[in-house]
Amino acid sequence: QVHLAESGGGSVQDGGSLRLSCAVTGDTINNYCMAWFRYPPGGQREGVAQMYPDGRASYANSVKGRFTISRDNAKSFYLQMDSLKSEDSGSYYCAATPHRGVCYFTGEWYKNRGQGTQVTVST
Repeated sequence: QVHLAESGGGSVQDGGSLRLSCAVTGDTINNYCMAWFRYPPGGQREGVAQMYPDGRASYANSVKGRFTISRDNAKSFYLQMDSLKSEDSGSYYCAATPHRGVCYFTGEWYKNRGQGTQVTVST
């Protein structure tokens, strides 16, 4: 069981950058699937980025080449967001779940999630 807490959200101009952090307490995430999801204003949850325990990453098409998911230890992972667009605005949350041979890039798969942090990109 892990507990997750996001930080790093805020307001930026179109084209700007933000780095979201996810601090993990409880168990370590060495053998966890990790991901970032977002809720656009008035929209449905979207998977943004996912990382396997071995470091392989996958991204939503809308963020490929602009966002990067990373991990620097067993207690933190990140989402670097560059070239932000207004459509990237939303509530972002990190999620983690034990890896049991596969990581499904869906919110329902992830058993642990943070409270979320707001990202606002203005034109």
